Amino acid sequence: MKVIVIGAGLGGLTLAQGLRWSGIDVVVYERDDAEGRAQGVSLHVDDRGAEALRACLPPAHAAMAEATMGGPRERTLTLSDVDGTLTVVGTQPATGVGNLPRPGRQAHRPLLRAVLLAGLADVVRFGTEFTRFEQRADGTVQVWFAGGGTDTADVLVGADGIGSAVRRQHLPHARVVDSGRRMLMGATALRTIADTGLPELIGHSPARVQVGGTMMALGVLRFTEPPVAARQRWLPALPLDAVATAEDYTMWALPITREQLGQAASPAARWRLAKELGGHLPAALRRVVTEAWPDLTVALRIGTIPPVPAWPAGPVTVIGDAIHLAPGFGGNLAMQDARRLCAALVEAYHGRLDLIDAIGAYEDTMRRDGFPAPAAAKAGT
Repeated sequence: MKVIVIGAGLGGLTLAQGLRWSGIDVVVYERDDAEGRAQGVSLHVDDRGAEALRACLPPAHAAMAEATMGGPRERTLTLSDVDGTLTVVGTQPATGVGNLPRPGRQAHRPLLRAVLLAGLADVVRFGTEFTRFEQRADGTVQVWFAGGGTDTADVLVGADGIGSAVRRQHLPHARVVDSGRRMLMGATALRTIADTGLPELIGHSPARVQVGGTMMALGVLRFTEPPVAARQRWLPALPLDAVATAEDYTMWALPITREQLGQAASPAARWRLAKELGGHLPAALRRVVTEAWPDLTVALRIGTIPPVPAWPAGPVTVIGDAIHLAPGFGGNLAMQDARRLCAALVEAYHGRLDLIDAIGAYEDTMRRDGFPAPAAAKAGT
């Protein structure tokens, strides 16, 4: 069996690791270069993502991923400015899509992606843009790339995100609805705001602050194990530059509108916009934004894909943001999809299930669990 994965994001790489670990031939094609697209520094890994990493990654990779996450995030704090002092005014269990309990841990997204890439140098083809596919009479799928190259496999997986080219051809009736909302996100070295008292106030917990008409989300990552030491202990094959500059940080997010974002296209412009929008916040929060790494400030589009009616199973399928969007939690859904699809393909590989039946079973589960009500989708930290 051979599987082609389009997209080297968290879902695509988790799937590739799981398939390779199971002895299945896999190749990943990614339009962007090895640096990837800017998606921010932080990721909340809940039980779905953690289970996928344990199931799909070789043990050393999984240990490295876990060692470089933060502490458990079991509650969400609400902060407010009380007589000029930021104060915890409420707590509730950490929740995810649909307000289901979703405790988890903060992860450093670029470092996690580097862990997922480790050992796949001969599998991932960067700078290769997928353009179309065709199902052949023998049941295989042929794909074409910009520039004229082609490849053929038994299964094609679209893991190419919200703008999925695979989905556009495979499920042309599926549509992305732009909510008009955006999320400005950045990160700030913990050492630069240590004297504000904010890191101690929130601990490992995500926090929401409402001051006037501005809402801000916060989260702290203190690495469980120093990344350089964790690399030496668990995954020496990981490139040193993946961990050399990683340090404890605070992530922050400001929900805004498409109109507020305007023409702020560069990270530096988005950082300046964040400083402007947060100018009336308490001093500690202003410091968080002012001291942020400007080049790591991103603006994420908040959208949804309305539930798609069941389609006939075949050798082409999709995972993650290519088929269902959950702002703030999409990485976990993508990794969950990867785990489930990997398990289904392994069953087919060993002859315990027909290949198309296996893909169909994955898609049934994905549709059942992967289309939250739009009102339930919210930005996480």
